[in-house]
Amino acid sequence: MEPCRSLALLVGSLGLVFALVAISTDVWIVVMGNVSSHSGLWPSDGKLDNIKGYIRVTQSFCILATLWVLVAVGFLVLSCVPSLSAPARGPLVATIMAFTAALSMLVAMAVYTTERWGETPHQQFQTFFGWSFYLGWVSTLLFLCTGALSLLAHFRAHRTDFESL
Repeated sequence: MEPCRSLALLVGSLGLVFALVAISTDVWIVVMGNVSSHSGLWPSDGKLDNIKGYIRVTQSFCILATLWVLVAVGFLVLSCVPSLSAPARGPLVATIMAFTAALSMLVAMAVYTTERWGETPHQQFQTFFGWSFYLGWVSTLLFLCTGALSLLAHFRAHRTDFESL
């Protein structure tokens, strides 16, 4: 197994775990003041009617990114087993899926960042981004690295003469 494909599999799996942790935790925004609080992408009170539009966009694109990178990691795993994958096609499909995941996560994080950044600050409270938010940005970078490493693995794949026709 080539080192680029192994590294792409490792980075993609790490990005998948980071994205899942970022999406499922509720420390995207931390509020400090008389009382400390934090919130995430999912309402904790069960009221789904009062969710703002940018939160829904962020939720949707984060879920799409996670699904795309899950497919990318799956194709990288399948490409490690020669009898289960088409010759040298696993890393190429993983590249496309990883870059699609990176783009989806980038849209989600950019929408959330710009909308939160543009809110007027409250006089009595100080708000800042939490670790779940930053984990989302790190997973975006890991998805980009997965795509680049998969592309490199695709170009370095050994092909026999009849496969290159």
